Amino acid sequence: MASRRRRFGYRRLGLLLGREGIKVSNKKLYRLYTEERLTVRKRGGRKRALGTRAPMAVPQGRNQRWSIDFVADTLVSGRRFRILTLVDDFTRECLGLVVDTSLTGQRVVRELDRIAELRGYPCMLVSDNGTELTANAILAWQQEHAVEWHYIAPGKPMQNGFVESFNGHLRDECLNEHLFTSLMEAREIIEEWRIDYNTNRPHTSLNGLTPNEFAARPTSGQNRNRLSL
Repeated sequence: MASRRRRFGYRRLGLLLGREGIKVSNKKLYRLYTEERLTVRKRGGRKRALGTRAPMAVPQGRNQRWSIDFVADTLVSGRRFRILTLVDDFTRECLGLVVDTSLTGQRVVRELDRIAELRGYPCMLVSDNGTELTANAILAWQQEHAVEWHYIAPGKPMQNGFVESFNGHLRDECLNEHLFTSLMEAREIIEEWRIDYNTNRPHTSLNGLTPNEFAARPTSGQNRNRLSL
């Protein structure tokens, strides 16, 4: 098993220490952070398209917009598997991490229904144009449940920036930190990380709250209200 030491940004560590009643200045915390080599190993950079982009409409409540994507990884044996990632763009909650060797459009629909049974259906889903997400099963599902499905422009992953950012955390903090010997082990470790992400990871974008804490606020309780576009 690869190292289990968690690596966070120093600002997040400051928030976590503050929750324990430990006050450390940002300057001192950053110095200790760098001395102990706690930095997250970053993925390599990539070229980005130039030009202007229209800003995304910001949802004002939970379940107004979800983002969906896929991440790939491999077992120790070399066998590849995929992860379906699903995020609520308002609360930043990770609603699901589905791990399997094959994830078809029909499987995606089943997982969306499973999650919707627990929290209701969204107003909108955002995704790329992958074959699994443009399948007939997806088109039928969105019509049946009156869910608007927005496909981003080809080659423009940052139009789905919320789930892209989440995928980066998943890659850096979980997938790159473990060697998975089996699909079952991968599912267990990745689900443990999802729960920890939702319940114990404060976000600066959420005023220092975890996704679950932010979602529990009365102001975030709207369900399927119309998006302001």
